Amino acid sequence: MSTVSIKDIARVAKVSHSTVSRALHNSPLVSRETAERIRRIAEEMGYRPSAVARSLVTRKTKTIGVVVTTIADPFIAEVVSGIEEVANDHGYSVFLANSNADPDREIKVVHSFHERRVDGILVTASRVGALYMNHLSEMKVPIVLINNQHPGEFVHSVMIDNVTASRTATEHLIQLGHRHIAYIGDQFGYQSDTERFAGYRQALERSGLTFQPELVVHGDGKPEGGMRAMERLLALAPPPTAVFCYNDMTALGALRVARMRGLRVPEDISLVGFDDLFIASYTEPPLTTIRQPKRQMGRQAMALLLQLLNGENSQQTIWVQGELIIRASTAPPRKEEAYAHPRS
Repeated sequence: MSTVSIKDIARVAKVSHSTVSRALHNSPLVSRETAERIRRIAEEMGYRPSAVARSLVTRKTKTIGVVVTTIADPFIAEVVSGIEEVANDHGYSVFLANSNADPDREIKVVHSFHERRVDGILVTASRVGALYMNHLSEMKVPIVLINNQHPGEFVHSVMIDNVTASRTATEHLIQLGHRHIAYIGDQFGYQSDTERFAGYRQALERSGLTFQPELVVHGDGKPEGGMRAMERLLALAPPPTAVFCYNDMTALGALRVARMRGLRVPEDISLVGFDDLFIASYTEPPLTTIRQPKRQMGRQAMALLLQLLNGENSQQTIWVQGELIIRASTAPPRKEEAYAHPRS
């Protein structure tokens, strides 16, 4: 099927190419009667305006570039769904590219999007963060970060309040009666891990519990790393009665090791994750976790980007709050294991 062009419409309407173009762009230089007749002919002929041609006129491609760590991450999938909802509502197309959590690759992907003339760029879990400040004046493309992992402030971002959320998760375990609470973090030194660890320590300090360094081990944010970290924790004497995990993927690994060791969750040990991935409610037992409003974060980031594209002054950082989702993986410790934890 051949594509209908402005030249074809002009021939049928018996007018010039420029008249057709003006009519299709609602120019006041064409009478209403002529414009309506041309638009009717264009519709009958099945004319579809070229996005490329339109971009040459408007200098807008109506495209957004989204940089993700990996499309295999279920957390990323929900964030992108929120981005696409708002983008589609406003006539924008979304292009995805993986950074593979590599800072150099992330920068290359961002520059690649710029070369393809996207109107704006969203970056999830950025490993570069505030360094984008050096690129903004050069690229002249608005950039919004989602859950920036690089220390330092960036111009525009959407962030979860990690400190408050992780403090809430740890306080939940303390309120259940746990005094020997471990934290499995992430070994790569990301900002989210630093903040979640800070919330964990704050909860201990506010409850008068002494921080014990041996109860903090690190995985890699994946089930395999969670398994290795849990093995180290269970080798302690005494082992913890509860574990707060950096994310749900880490908690999956920790849960598997607990069961392999013959431990019952939560009777023998309680587990808390972070993210509330869809799998969290399907584990056995279902996982208590912190719910990140993933879709909402994607929607808010895209809305913020649209404001920047429209030349509006927008706030620097949008903070969203996590929500403690209590399921069956947490319970009070067994009485014989609820030994006194050193207090400060």
